[in-house]
Amino acid sequence: GRGFAFRRKQKIEKQYRKLLKKGRKVRSQQDDQFTDTYPEHLKHLYLAEEERLKKRRRTPDDSVLPQENLDKTVDTCTFPCRSVVTEGKFKKKTSNQKAKEEYEKIKAERARKREEAEKRKQQREEAQRLYKQKKMEAYKILSKKTKKGQPNLNLQVEFLLQKIQKNT
Repeated sequence: GRGFAFRRKQKIEKQYRKLLKKGRKVRSQQDDQFTDTYPEHLKHLYLAEEERLKKRRRTPDDSVLPQENLDKTVDTCTFPCRSVVTEGKFKKKTSNQKAKEEYEKIKAERARKREEAEKRKQQREEAQRLYKQKKMEAYKILSKKTKKGQPNLNLQVEFLLQKIQKNT
């Protein structure tokens, strides 16, 4: 009675109970999702929005609400609020749209900074290249030797003369 088949049966029962328990949790979360728990100071806004949406669903052929309903939804605000109803042209942006715009600004700023850094880097590299080239030319002139291995003073004096003429 307590062999392999019995343990297998218990295992299957346990898995079944787990599934039932999960199903209950999912259903309770779905139920909680649709309950109306609005903050008190914003409740009137949410209710007005719900009514507006219900009326829109009833009359799908009327795309624009009558002016009376529009005035009612605006009057429900006890403090100045633009979020409930605004003019057709000036719709308030959602938080997602604001976040996208902010992200785009930041992205553009980073790209601009990256380009500036790249320009500075290229200028620095160019300046270093020119500096090394001049240094190498000077080294070649100053390190020239005569046939006997002595430094060539004529070239050194000429190099110093050119340097003085450039500075003045």
